[in-house]
Amino acid sequence: MLDWTDRHARYFFRLFSDNLLLYTEMVTTGAIIYGDRTRFLKFHPTEHPLALQLGGSDPDALEQCAQLGEAAGFDEINLNIGCPSDRVQAGRFGACLMAEPQLVADCVVRMRDTVNIPVTVKCRIGIDDNDSYAFFKTFVDTVANGGCTTFAIHARKAWLKGLSPKQNREIPPLVHDTVYRLKDERPDLTVIVNGGIRNMDQVEEHLEYVDGVMLGREVFQNPSILLDVDRRIFDQVTPVRTREDILALYLKYVDEELDCGTRLKELVPPLFGLFQGCAGARAWRRYISENAYRQDAGIEVLYDAASRAFDLQLAA
Repeated sequence: MLDWTDRHARYFFRLFSDNLLLYTEMVTTGAIIYGDRTRFLKFHPTEHPLALQLGGSDPDALEQCAQLGEAAGFDEINLNIGCPSDRVQAGRFGACLMAEPQLVADCVVRMRDTVNIPVTVKCRIGIDDNDSYAFFKTFVDTVANGGCTTFAIHARKAWLKGLSPKQNREIPPLVHDTVYRLKDERPDLTVIVNGGIRNMDQVEEHLEYVDGVMLGREVFQNPSILLDVDRRIFDQVTPVRTREDILALYLKYVDEELDCGTRLKELVPPLFGLFQGCAGARAWRRYISENAYRQDAGIEVLYDAASRAFDLQLAA
């Protein structure tokens, strides 16, 4: 998710699970080729398994970025054909490319021919008035003919004009049955459903019909839904960490990053929702918001927030 799933957020979410596949934010090919490559390709070793999500439509540029992603150590390259923002459309990538399935297939072919890691696609179930199952199926079949065997599908269509990206996550209705039907008709494909999934009960329900579930903004708003994911979804018998355990582990990372020159304001976004639903959560968020963005803010802000909101006395 743009401006959200940076390396700090990914490190934070890895603390909840050994098994979740993490995704970078969508990175444009131009940002990698001409911009701050280190920023977009740097990650902590504990983040594996980790997918690099690319935005672009030029096969040459995508081929180059896929090579760079593999060399950097990513486990998967994911091509985003789901983002509906005007900025993305202006660059001719994201959801608008659902209207050009053969171009998407050509991009997949170029990337698959140059890397030895999986190349996958994230898409919607349609765009604008092209929202029939036949349109969606033609897109998937065409891209699959290019060698893509894994599709992560946001079960909403996208309106390319007239709705903001936020509205495109809320207004077009969810049609999970469309994704289920695809899996039923294409059992050879790995089909992952995305959109409107808010807890592990819903995850387990979807897994009756598809191969995987992708979670997005819900885990930022309420990351505690992941606390039991390894036991419930991956059948891993390990002690379940508490929110306090996660905070203590992340604070060690914060301390290391501050020593490397990272600003506290870059490290706190994943923490805002950690105590969602708990008494004191509002005071926790408010204290961090009011103090973590100061030029001189240090880790003591987080210790103070925990003490004031929850009477947690964490060891520094």
